[in-house]
This record gives sequence, structure tokens and C-alpha cells, in this order.
Amino acid sequence: MSGPLTLTVNGCMYQVDAAPTTPLLDILRNHLGLTGSRYGCGLEQCGACMVLVDGVTAYSCSREAGTLEGRSVTTVEGLGSPEALHPLQKAFLDEQAGQCGYCLSGMLIAAKALLDRNPAPTRADVATALDPNLCRCGTHPRILRAVLRAAADMRSRADS
Repeated sequence: MSGPLTLTVNGCMYQVDAAPTTPLLDILRNHLGLTGSRYGCGLEQCGACMVLVDGVTAYSCSREAGTLEGRSVTTVEGLGSPEALHPLQKAFLDEQAGQCGYCLSGMLIAAKALLDRNPAPTRADVATALDPNLCRCGTHPRILRAVLRAAADMRSRADS
């Protein structure tokens, strides 16, 4: 049975005609046109679909959209804009942290959650936070550098 679901995604409220059991990833990609979150495995094993729900990382491939009414969802599109990149997005570009780019939206989301709760992470903290996210291209060293760079940039902006 489908019906109108009210979802708040990237600060905007949407009414979507879908069953409450529809995976959030389907709603994001096929109803809202937000294609940054990717379908990887469908089993919460790769992190390509990762989003923030009320600031906490969540797998959108398995999260039923009906469980999200009244909650705030942030996708990679909600981090910044082409005119005003989020410091993480800028650091990922500066460090050339992406190769194929398939994993990057999930990596950025996981890194955002980490920096929100720990603005001065160690390399080990970053590695632990990103552990659920797979990158088959082997750019992990650049990704780790990018997150640490963004953390330092964000701290220096806060200090000024």
C-alpha cells in the first residue's frame, strides 16, 4: 500500500507517494532525483548509499522510508553547493581523493558525521569512522589525508 510520505531531505520537506517500506535510497534517487547516494550492495556492507539521519550515519539501501517521517535526512547533495563547497568536498578535491568516485558520497557522509562529533580526529579515528565504507580503487591514503585536511581547515576557520 502506498500513500503520501512526508520526508525532510537536505532541509526541504517533500511529499512522496510511496509505500512506507520503500527503501530510502529508492526515494532519494527515483522520486527526488538525488543521485549522489549510490546502490552498491544492498546489504549494508559497502557504504555507497550512506546518508545522515538526524546527524547519524545510516544506510539508505535498507532503511525504510516510512521510519523517517519527522526526522532529518542529509545526503551528499546537502553538504555544499558548486558555489560553496563544504570543507570536506574541497579537501577531497584538493587531495585528489577520488578515482572512480563511486564510494565518495558515502565517504563524505561518514567523514561529516565524524567531524561533527570530533573536530580534531587522529588518523586512527578517521580510519575507524570510514571503515564501513569500501573503496575498490585504493585511494584510502588520499581519503584519510583529505578528512584530516578538512578537519584542520575547519578548526582554523573556527579559530579566526
